[in-house]
Amino acid sequence: VQLQASGGGLVQAGGSLRLSCVGSGRTFSMYYMGWFRQAPGKEREFAAAVSRNGGSTYYADSVKGRFTISRDNAKNTVYLQMNSLKPGDTAVYYCAAADFLETHPSTYDYWGQGTQVTVSS
Repeated sequence: VQLQASGGGLVQAGGSLRLSCVGSGRTFSMYYMGWFRQAPGKEREFAAAVSRNGGSTYYADSVKGRFTISRDNAKNTVYLQMNSLKPGDTAVYYCAAADFLETHPSTYDYWGQGTQVTVSS
């Protein structure tokens, strides 16, 4: 599956952004979908994941209560709604697809190109 992420930008602390990731190729609904992020000088870290049918979601503690992951399989799209953004959320955000629900990036087989999110104080 090929993935294309979009929706990043510059936002003030406390603001919101919604990221989108459109998939093409093999059946999108076959995959668990995740969002990861990578800040400069840091390792890529898990943010959120959603099950194949969207019925189950999982979040890193650092984003729980502020971010919401969802998917629309009819549109081959997964979303990440980010509210109450903090400067510490500044990173390149990546969507990824996996055959199993995992939080480690090495277990994801397919990756989008990344979209920059910058939160100013």
